[in-house]
Amino acid sequence: MDKQTLLTDWNFMRILRLVLGIYIAIKAVETLSILSGFFAAFFIFQAITNKGCCGSNGCSVPIKKNNSDKTEEVAYEEIN
Repeated sequence: MDKQTLLTDWNFMRILRLVLGIYIAIKAVETLSILSGFFAAFFIFQAITNKGCCGSNGCSVPIKKNNSDKTEEVAYEEIN
């Protein structure tokens, strides 16, 4: 992980993961809960590395960039 990844692209979800991770970490220390500590570490890791459950694209579908304005004819076959 480089310094640029850590310092750029801070959006709402990344900040929310960091705040949620810190909050859960504080509660984990207060209650001495190991499971909560793992959840906190998971959220903080996601925020620092800018990775989500589906990667940094957030489950987005790639956009097909087609510069041609041609429309293709679709052939239909009638089935009886």
